[in-house]
Amino acid sequence: MVHADISAPVRRPRRTRRTLRRVRQQIAVTLLALLFLFPLLVMLSTAFKTPGDVFSSPPTLLPAEWTTANFAEAFAQIPVWRYLANTLFVSGMSILGTVISCPLVAYALAKVKWRGARPLLILVLATMMLPPQVTLIPLFLVWNGLEATNTYLPLIVPAFLGTPFFIFMIRQFLLAVPDELIEAARLDGASEFRTYATIVLPLARPAIVTAAIFQFVWAWTDFLNPLIYLNDQSTYTLSIGLYAFFGENDVAWGPLMAACVMFTLPAVAIFLLGQKFFIGGASAGALK
Repeated sequence: MVHADISAPVRRPRRTRRTLRRVRQQIAVTLLALLFLFPLLVMLSTAFKTPGDVFSSPPTLLPAEWTTANFAEAFAQIPVWRYLANTLFVSGMSILGTVISCPLVAYALAKVKWRGARPLLILVLATMMLPPQVTLIPLFLVWNGLEATNTYLPLIVPAFLGTPFFIFMIRQFLLAVPDELIEAARLDGASEFRTYATIVLPLARPAIVTAAIFQFVWAWTDFLNPLIYLNDQSTYTLSIGLYAFFGENDVAWGPLMAACVMFTLPAVAIFLLGQKFFIGGASAGALK
């Protein structure tokens, strides 16, 4: 008579182990996402709380009484529309400069054969290693000497001169574009610029849109540069305007969080709308 060894460990099927692993991964990702979303949830809930709920003890995540008075008070105390127009102008011009300059330089470094391409690429990568604080004072002296302080030129012009990170990112994307397409256009008599405009730019749209989204988020949330170069309150962007509001109304947490919601939501919306381009860019990079 044969007896089964009940002390031997039970081996789970491979499919079950794979399912358990995926469940654990999903739980870990969900917890991590909630950890990062918690400050955003606190900001949203505080924006709809009454002053009594903001300082309630113990604190609560959801307001006991929902109110939109904080948004009305924020609009009454802060020139939101003026700051919003200034921020949209700076962000829009920065995006325009990025999509004009960065793909052009990236194409020259990726698909045009010339002797100085490699040293220029190394130089571009070297500039990425410099912290912005290192060049802060020299750049300020340059713009001050040009009498461009308290204007939007220091915030806009650098984007038209190219951003090293975006140049490198778009160049890496263009390396996956088949050289045969470009050579065929050249054999058909197309000029270098026409080849770039009609062949390369449409194929590089995911990388260009990704760079534009990044540039929008950076320009929209930029605090240091407007703080240094803008002195007139009528030229303030939203980040500087909210900072000034916080300094004058450090206990008005409800209106302050309402203003922060209006400041944060556009960047979040643009990022979510552009997610498919991030996926497209990653897939194209994997095909290489």
